[in-house]
Amino acid sequence: MSVLKPREFLMIPGPTPVPDAVLEAIARHPIGHRTPDFSKALKSAVENLQWLGQTKHDVFVLTASGTAALELAIFNTISPADDVLCVVNGVFGERWARMSEALGAKVERLSAPAGQAVSVKALEQKLEADKEKKFKAVIITHNETSTGVVHDIQPMLAAIRKHGALSIVDTVTSFGAVPFPIDEWQADIVATGSQKALMLPPGLSFVFFGPRAWDAHKLCKTPRFYLDAAKYKKSMSADTTPFTPNVSLVMGLQVALQMMKEEGTESIFARHKRLQKMTREGLKALNLELFVAEDCASSTITAVYPPANIGVDVIRKGLKEKFRILVADGQEELKGKIFRIGHMGYVFERDVLMTLAALESVLIDNGHRCEKGAAVSAALRA
Repeated sequence: MSVLKPREFLMIPGPTPVPDAVLEAIARHPIGHRTPDFSKALKSAVENLQWLGQTKHDVFVLTASGTAALELAIFNTISPADDVLCVVNGVFGERWARMSEALGAKVERLSAPAGQAVSVKALEQKLEADKEKKFKAVIITHNETSTGVVHDIQPMLAAIRKHGALSIVDTVTSFGAVPFPIDEWQADIVATGSQKALMLPPGLSFVFFGPRAWDAHKLCKTPRFYLDAAKYKKSMSADTTPFTPNVSLVMGLQVALQMMKEEGTESIFARHKRLQKMTREGLKALNLELFVAEDCASSTITAVYPPANIGVDVIRKGLKEKFRILVADGQEELKGKIFRIGHMGYVFERDVLMTLAALESVLIDNGHRCEKGAAVSAALRA
């Protein structure tokens, strides 16, 4: 006989919690993907994605992960031997550099240590030094998932546009949680995924493709098939997809985006900023050291060092076994050195307070000295 337990609650950087209405839409029997009903749902979702991204340009819906969305962006605009500048300050920035190298591009990295942002000035200087305009594209991770660092993206995009390179931006853990007006900021390609602030399970990703991206596409010599942007443009113009989509997730996407539209971007963005402040203040009240400085701290992910005498594995195990709350380990060289708390999408003040109270209990159980109730009190004051 199974033991009754509370459901696991995801306070990780993705997947994130999913609203019941979205789950119900996904759970319905799938409809045909070449039917008017599906085309209507897809068209609605695309229009709301454009609304959320404040753009009139193309958006593609892929049945694939966020990594595939970035691969589409890169493999449709960059040819082998092209020069590419990759802004790297964590695992995902490095992933896009390696992806570009796998294509055969000549990659130069503009790096900052993990937990720090690459400065706007550093990017401006790098691009100004490129007198021959050799960089065909600049690839930036807006919000570095591995550390919870957000880049000051608007002036970075302005510097890239001034140089003349194509801008390719990973917004997987920022899109839908913080402002990113694509057309106003003149981002050429923006890629994101379903399982973060868009409140869906993993399985879909999205690529916004602007006019300068199409100019680059015309000259691109990189082979592709499933991720050919031209195929998506042709199909999406007819409110369909070039290949079999995840019908169920598209139906859930339609519901999720409508919920976001009803909440409104101003409220959504303010809620994420509020959750960031609550999380950071609560963690500091637990006498924990934050991994990222205030000036580049993410609104969707907070990374924190464990106490010196308690391992990350002990904290994560305690939260899971005692409270059924999941937080994330660090990645690669940061594994076991930090843990990460996600607060994006279908997450609210109650969830942050619950996580802080549970974390306090686990830390006290393991001998950490902190004032009982301090974390919740600090978060409420934030």
